[in-house]
Amino acid sequence: RQPAGKSCRPSCIMLVLLHACAAALQPATAPARTVAAASRAGRPACAAATSDAADRAKAALDAMDADVSAAEAASAAGAAFTNLNAAGPSVFPLAAVVGQEAIKTALLLCGVNPRIGGVVISGSRGTAKSVMARAVHQLLPPIEVFKDSPFNIDPESGEYDSFLKAKIDAGEIDPNALETEVIDPPFVQVPLDVLEDRLLGAVDVEKSVRTGETVFEPGLLARAHRGVLYVDDINLLDESTSNLLLEALSTGYVTVEREGLSVRHPCRPLLIATFNPEEAELREHLMDRIGVCLSADAEPVTGDDRLEAVNRALEFSRNPPEVVQRFDETTESMRTSIIFAREYLKSMKLERAQQKYLCEEAVRAGVQGHRGELFAIEVARANAALAGEERVSSTDLQMGVRLCIAPRGTQISAPPEDDLMQAPPPPPPPMDQED
Repeated sequence: RQPAGKSCRPSCIMLVLLHACAAALQPATAPARTVAAASRAGRPACAAATSDAADRAKAALDAMDADVSAAEAASAAGAAFTNLNAAGPSVFPLAAVVGQEAIKTALLLCGVNPRIGGVVISGSRGTAKSVMARAVHQLLPPIEVFKDSPFNIDPESGEYDSFLKAKIDAGEIDPNALETEVIDPPFVQVPLDVLEDRLLGAVDVEKSVRTGETVFEPGLLARAHRGVLYVDDINLLDESTSNLLLEALSTGYVTVEREGLSVRHPCRPLLIATFNPEEAELREHLMDRIGVCLSADAEPVTGDDRLEAVNRALEFSRNPPEVVQRFDETTESMRTSIIFAREYLKSMKLERAQQKYLCEEAVRAGVQGHRGELFAIEVARANAALAGEERVSSTDLQMGVRLCIAPRGTQISAPPEDDLMQAPPPPPPPMDQED
């Protein structure tokens, strides 16, 4: 406070402000010690305080940048991207689910052959829809990817993202010399309020400004490649978002064109979607693009099955490791079957007569379009591979009709009985018998 008629010099005002900033960053006695030390050293007190406050302000800004980076890393690995395997044995085993045999079979087949197009499960509350979706993730084998690849690129597929392909074409790197690693398949859940930038990816403006180069931040679809993409309440998902999602899954690629950047990367996850028809019906064009559509309410539950389901749920809530261990042998058998079936699938083909049978069944059921037959072919191949057969049999064709063709003929309902179907043609004889 200055006496009347006196004015305060600007340097004194600056010193007062610097002392106030220093008091907020350091203990109250620190400025006094700094000023005293500066006086003993022969330096002006104002200059010493200015330098000391500037250093503390710079340190505070560095700390804030570190907090922002940590928050970004935590956000990127948040609820939308969860590594369920790293969370321990807390996922209810698929083998412990009572009933729902058709849905469990469809999930296993999609685990063998992702080209089936995914599974959508309808049902009322408490019918284990989400439980089965998360349980099938535990059965998928590990995947090999290029180390630190944000797109989970398969080294043996020959399919690369735009950034990696540009470096290979320019001769900067050799794909055969790149280091690889084996990781657990990702489990990515798409929230209902997801934005297009978060789903497909977008330019990271902050990192681009810091580095001086355009930095692309991959979206949820990039993280889900070769893993599980789970959408709960897909019937409540925004229409434009659901169209973008299914378009990327049907083509197998995600293409982003914005801010002068063109990015393209593969996207072939196992899509599992659930919804409650009491809240809203699933749009028909969405249902048609997903391979298998089944209902958890189709099969009636007996009193004994209901009691067993309740007992298993109570046991799992009290001691999850014990329940997991009880069904560990069956779970391991499922996991091994999927690994071998993926190898058998590579050489599994349908004959023309078998394809004709599926087309006739689609016409008989009044199915519109050809996606029903295409998905049924993939289901028949996967079912034969899962059973360890050398070629597709009549049982495999009937499974394709039950899961892909029959539900499209009317609506989501229980798979039809075998006696309501026409007898499929027998498998072709081996080549040596024809000779």
